[in-house]
Parts: sequence; C-alpha cells; structure tokens
Amino acid sequence: MSLLSSTMHAALQSAAGAPLPEAGYEALRRVSRAIAAHRDVKKLFRSLADELRPVVKFVFLRVFLYDESTRLMRLHVSEAPGQSMEAFSEFPPEGTAVGWVYDRQQALVIQDVDQEPRFPRLHGILKEYGIRSHLTFPLTTAHGRLGTFAVGSDQVGAYSDEDVRFLALVADQIAVAIDDALHSQALQKTQSELEQRNQRLQLLLDVNNSIAANLELRDLLVAISANVRRVMQADFVGVALPDSNSGGLRGYAYESAEGAGEPPSPRLLHENSGPVIAFRTGQPVVLHAASIAKLPLETDEFRQFGMKEACSLPLISRGQILGSLDLGRAREAAFSDDEVDFLSQIANQVAIAVDNALAYGQIADLKNELAQEKLYLESEIRSEMNFADIVGNSPNIRSVLGQVETVAPSDSTVLLLGETGTGKELMARAIHERSKRRNHAFVKINCAAIPMGLLESEMFGHEKGAFTGAVAQRIGRFELAHGGTIFLDEIGEIPLELQPKLLRVLQEREFERLGSSRTLHTDARVITASNCDLQGMVDEKKFRPDLFYRLNVFPIFIPSLRERREDIPMLVSHFTQLFAHRVNKKIETVATETMNALVDYSWPGNIRELQNVIERAVLISNGPTLKVPLSDLAIRPSRPASQHKPVKVGEEAQPMRSVLEEVERKQILAALEQSRGIVAGPNGAAALLGLKRSTLQLRMKKLGINSRTR
Repeated sequence: MSLLSSTMHAALQSAAGAPLPEAGYEALRRVSRAIAAHRDVKKLFRSLADELRPVVKFVFLRVFLYDESTRLMRLHVSEAPGQSMEAFSEFPPEGTAVGWVYDRQQALVIQDVDQEPRFPRLHGILKEYGIRSHLTFPLTTAHGRLGTFAVGSDQVGAYSDEDVRFLALVADQIAVAIDDALHSQALQKTQSELEQRNQRLQLLLDVNNSIAANLELRDLLVAISANVRRVMQADFVGVALPDSNSGGLRGYAYESAEGAGEPPSPRLLHENSGPVIAFRTGQPVVLHAASIAKLPLETDEFRQFGMKEACSLPLISRGQILGSLDLGRAREAAFSDDEVDFLSQIANQVAIAVDNALAYGQIADLKNELAQEKLYLESEIRSEMNFADIVGNSPNIRSVLGQVETVAPSDSTVLLLGETGTGKELMARAIHERSKRRNHAFVKINCAAIPMGLLESEMFGHEKGAFTGAVAQRIGRFELAHGGTIFLDEIGEIPLELQPKLLRVLQEREFERLGSSRTLHTDARVITASNCDLQGMVDEKKFRPDLFYRLNVFPIFIPSLRERREDIPMLVSHFTQLFAHRVNKKIETVATETMNALVDYSWPGNIRELQNVIERAVLISNGPTLKVPLSDLAIRPSRPASQHKPVKVGEEAQPMRSVLEEVERKQILAALEQSRGIVAGPNGAAALLGLKRSTLQLRMKKLGINSRTR
C-alpha cells in the first residue's frame, strides 16, 4: 500500500462516525490516483482541480508555504478556472487568515466573507476576486507544518459539513504530496550541488594537470580554456595579455564552440571593455548585454563572438597583474556571485601558469639566442679576419667616418654603397658598435652566397616539416638579431619574390617562419650593402622601387682604394705588422720602390686584394724588409692621384656579371636538355637545378631562354 493510500485510509477511518457520500469516496480515490501520478506540484493542482470540480464548487485553489529562513508565507501554487497563474507573492503571516490557520493548525471556515471582520486584508482580496465563501486548511505531515490549503467560491454558504470534511482529507493528501515533492527537490538540489562541486574540483585538477603538461603558453591557455568553458557552461573563454609595444591589452588565445585559436581581430581591446577594466583595477568585472552592446565591435571580443553575458577576472601572480581571464555566454544567464568566486580561484591558477610559461618562454628564448649566437660567433671566428679599427686618414675616409658618427646613434636604415672589397662590412660593424645596440648581436648574411631556395629560411627561419629536409625548427637571422643589428650584404641579389617579405619586416617589424602562421616581431636595425647600381636595377624592374626607397634612408658611399691612395702606406704597415705577428716574424721596413709601386697600383680588388698581397709578401719575406712580388701585380705607369679617374659602383663587376650570366645560361640549357624541355614536376629542369619553378622561369625570361631552346 502506498504512503498516499495509507494516509487516505487512515483519514477515512477517523471520519467513520460521519461517513461521506459514495461520490466523496470515489472523488478521494481519484484524487489519490492523481497525486500518485504527478511529482510536479503545479501539474498536480491542474489535475486536482479537474477531479474536484464535479464534487466541490470553487473559484480557486491555493497553497501557501511557510519559509522559515525569511519567516514569510509565500504563494506556492494557485489554480483558478478561467484565470492565468497568479504571480509569485509573499507576505508576513501575522494578522492574516493564512497565519491564523498555520499557527493554530485548525481549519478556518468562512461561509460569508462579509460576516468575517477578523481579517480585513483577506476581505479586500476575496472581494476583488468575487469570493463569498472561503475555506482554509492546515498542511501538516509527520515531518512538521508546511503551510495552508485554501478553497474559495463565489456563492455564500457554498460548503456543507461534508464538503469541509472531504476537503480536509484532500488537504492531508496534498500535504503528503507537497512534502514528498519538497524533499525530492531538496535531494535533487543537493545532488546537483554535489555534482557541481565535483565538477569544479575536477576542473581545478584538470587546470593543474594542464599546467604540468604544457609549457608553451598558447597551448597551455587553450587547454585550460577548454576545461573552463565546459564546466562553467560558457560559450567563450579567452585570455588577454598586455601588448609588449603599446602596453594595452590584446586577445591572446580563446576557446569557443567553434574551436580554439587566436582572436579574429588583432587590435587592442577597448579601454571600457571588461578585460581592460579587470586588468586595470585588479577586480572581477561582470557585464550584461546592454553594456556589451555599447562597445565597438572591432575592439571587443565579447561582441565579436556574440556574447550577451560576460565576466572578466584579473590574472594576478606575485602582486603583478599579468592579464585577464574572460568568459562569455551567448544566452541571458548572468554569472552569479558564487560563480565569480570560483572563477577567481581558477584565475589564480591560470595566473601562476601564465607567469611560469612567460618565464619559461623567456628562458627558452634566451637559451636559443645564446646557443645561436654562440654558433654564429664561432663561425665568425673561423671566417676571414675582421679588423679591430678602420685604418686611414684621407679626406674621403674621414668624410665617411663622419657620416658613420652621425647615423650610428639612431635606428635609421643605412645603405652602404661601394665596390667589392672596400670594407662595407667593417663600416656596418662600426655603425653597430657606436649605437645603443652594441651590447646585442651583430648578425650578417650574404644574400649572394646563399641559394635562393634557402635564403628565405635563412632570413626568417622555418618550422619542423616546413619543407623537405626541415627536420627541426630553425631560428632565422632576423629573430637572432632582435635588439641588435642585421647586416644584409649584396642586397641587390635578393630575388623579386622575396623582396615583399623583406619590405614587410622593414615597415611592420613582423614576419612568419616558413611553415608557420604565427606572427613574430623583431626589433633589429637593418644595415644593407651593395656593389650594384640599385637605382639602375629599379629602372630595369629587377628591384622593387618601394624596397629601394625604404633601404635608401641614409646612403653612405665607401670610396675605393684608388680614391684614397694616401691611406695605402698606412694600410700596408697595418697589414704587415698584423700578419708578421701571426707567423712570428719581425718585419720592420718596406722599400721605397715597393711602397711607390703599391701606391700606384689601381687595386681593382680594393682593400681585400691589398690584404691578400701583403699576407703573401709576409710569408715569403725572410728578413726585416718586406718583399712584395711586384711581378704579380699589373703595374700601371705612375701618375698623380688627381689623374686617376674614379670608378663608379658596379663598373668593375660588369664583366664578371656577364661571365656569370653565361655560366648560368649554360646550366639552364643543360637542365632543359636533360628534362626534354620540361620545367616543372619531379623530373623537370627546376628540380634538377634545385630551384622553384617560378624562380627558374624568371631566370629563363631574364636570359632569353624558352623551354624549346635546347
């Protein structure tokens, strides 16, 4: 026998002295079945009203429950035929009919509302609804008092003694049903709270595990954001971090229903956005739809993702605000105080993770930079000898050094022009050593010495697997030169397809490694050098004009050695002592005839040629006098320096360029012959030469070669 059936049976036994009509018993059975069939109180009352309407006259049925925490009586459920459900209301029970029944645990029978003066407030409410008869019954179970059950009719004297006894029995069954429903709701609430608490504890554990498993900052934040979004039932979770250049806040990583990634807008977040306010004040910020709608779309992540409710929490570690943790919901479900308190705990964990990841990233960057710089410096030591000072005192060289002193303290781009061997790299080093960047790396790259297919990787680096043979990540020269200076020698040899990327670095200070979509920033000063006529290359459309203008900010022309003959004796003496010390010889003098011959020589190879001649002379000299094999030099008749015609940049190199072009032409023709005229593909001429298809086609066009020319 069910609990409700037992209660009804006991009630019927207690009323045995005053039996109900058969219709009453049948109505009680239907009421019992209706109560047993419904766990929801509102649905129960709708069914109850349908069952009671044929037996008892009423306009409404109401249940009031007492809330012990607030000490107020509140309307729990109401059913009135032809009327909509009444709005929630609550009131103190003192001085009311509901309170009277609840305190005395007795039924209150009012056969004529106009004849009941004790409850004036009740009289006004009942008259408003046209109620003339009113019954109120206590709702009580073995667990205690719950509230009251009321019935009203629009007729005077509508209820007989049998109706009162019948409704009293109905009230007892309603009390049991409501008590059962309240306990069920409490149990469900407790289970929900326990489940929520377990989820939150699991979230804290997942966050800690993510911190332990991910040291790379972006991967760490994406992993944490995914867990937070799931547990907090959010549609967007992101992390904003300060921009290193401006100090403003910028979206760094996010996780939404569409997946993870970087925010769609790279702009700084608006100063009135939630993340910025939380970052600036160090306090959590909760925003609603009206506040979010006022922010600009392009500078607010919540608007970009269509959020209606948002919460931003500061990431604080060791007293420093590192950024903000941001959550959003696309539905109108505001973040409660309890949720904000818990999210503050999550934010503390995320802040520690961000702090550790930033520290790890800095250490890793410094380690990579030191390792790369060590390898670079070791290769520099093994390379040709670099002079400690610039030797010379002629007016031409003093003019150049004056320009070096002028431009060195700035960060302006410098273009060094001059023939091969005039010491352009030495001038670039002099500019670097006299700048505020002298404590950072001086990185050089000869654009003509590196195959075109590898030049982009050499400059900007590549990711593992970016191309065949890329078995590991490589840091590019621009990344290595961050904070220092990068020297691009033979800048005129950069292929046209790579020039736009170099222009972007010069203008925007940003680039991507090969095989990566992540934008990197560089703060490297750029110094370039060329022995070519770049302006002529621009006219011939072999060099981008916008790149030339960007490089030609501060041009410096390095004079050739024949334009500074006054410095030759000083250079001869410098090189003689340098190489003599290296081979442990003592050479004290240079014959006058030898010195005159050296001064009179045209030196097409400039200082580099002079250096090689003196090194060879030191090796073959056996006494204190330097012996120079003058027969190896193409001696020109001596004449005053004023009669020597200066040679323009690129004039000496032109014959060599023609030779190189002819060699290149023969190589391309041989490759086309072997590939039977096929340019692209795995067996094409481009693959045989190790070039890109577009690069080979550009070279063929330049040399007047077509695929049928074999």
